[in-house]
Amino acid sequence: MVKKKGITPIGKRIRKARLDKKMSLDAMANETGMSKEFIKQIEGGKKRPSVGTLLQISRTLQLDSSFLLKDQEENLEKRSDAYTKRTDNYAYTPLTPGAENKHLKAFRIVVEAGTSHDGVGFQHEGEEFVYVLEGRVEVQVGEHVNALKPGDSLHFNSGIKHDLRNVSDVDALLIVVVYAP
Repeated sequence: MVKKKGITPIGKRIRKARLDKKMSLDAMANETGMSKEFIKQIEGGKKRPSVGTLLQISRTLQLDSSFLLKDQEENLEKRSDAYTKRTDNYAYTPLTPGAENKHLKAFRIVVEAGTSHDGVGFQHEGEEFVYVLEGRVEVQVGEHVNALKPGDSLHFNSGIKHDLRNVSDVDALLIVVVYAP
């Protein structure tokens, strides 16, 4: 993982915040619903967390989400390069810079062809809206799988475990809006 000049890697920021709050890995796992191993991988820089994961962690640690998302909003003119390495199989660009203290955040997400999110399914308090611009994706919410193509959208309770996978042979381009109370 390449460290940007002057910015502490996100995993180290999460670990420091957790330790500063004297929160154990067990407590963090219980509060987020993530496994201790997954949290260790994020803190160690081995896994790149999704937007939803970052929002859940920031809520658990009682942090303004900008503390974890700030490196994404600093070089807006270099967004695509800065975000390509943000997660294992997808890149996201904040569309609502300056909304750190707001409940609603929008993102442009590119999911690589034929890939899915790596690791556990996502689950975070609030709601999520997905609109497909290009490609075909499947969004699993609980046990239900929703097949979406360009022009399709889905609005769901993000408190239910959910996952996303690109089922096409081209990169999928999405607009995702997350509401976090």
